[in-house]
Amino acid sequence: MYQLCYASQIKSNPENLLQDLRDILSEARDFNVRHQIKGVLCYADGVFFQCLEGDQDTVLGLLGKISNDQRHHEVNILLTQQIDSEPHFQDWSMKFIGRHSEIHQYFEQLGSQQFNPLLLQQQSLQHFLELLYHLPEQTL
Repeated sequence: MYQLCYASQIKSNPENLLQDLRDILSEARDFNVRHQIKGVLCYADGVFFQCLEGDQDTVLGLLGKISNDQRHHEVNILLTQQIDSEPHFQDWSMKFIGRHSEIHQYFEQLGSQQFNPLLLQQQSLQHFLELLYHLPEQTL
């Protein structure tokens, strides 16, 4: 099982933001079900964090599509690794978590008043993933 985490910024204008988020989630869930990809998408403050888990070639191909998606820019890979366990997000084709008080508190502990996944280093990234595993999924 391959795990990839990245952060990117959204390019949507405020009028289209909610619809673009819905479209991204719908497209991701459809693709991921068909290709046995599991994961989580977290969005706040104009920034995406996503963790994808599945077949390495499929996940890397999906990253290529995301990198070329006009709704994303500045895609930064934060982690790539092989994992020996079941997918951590095995119950979700794409779990969604938006602005959440526990996430805000976590980034405050890292010294940021905003959601900024680029601050995550190896250990803090693992702790952040643990937090995401346990938070309930949100709806748009």
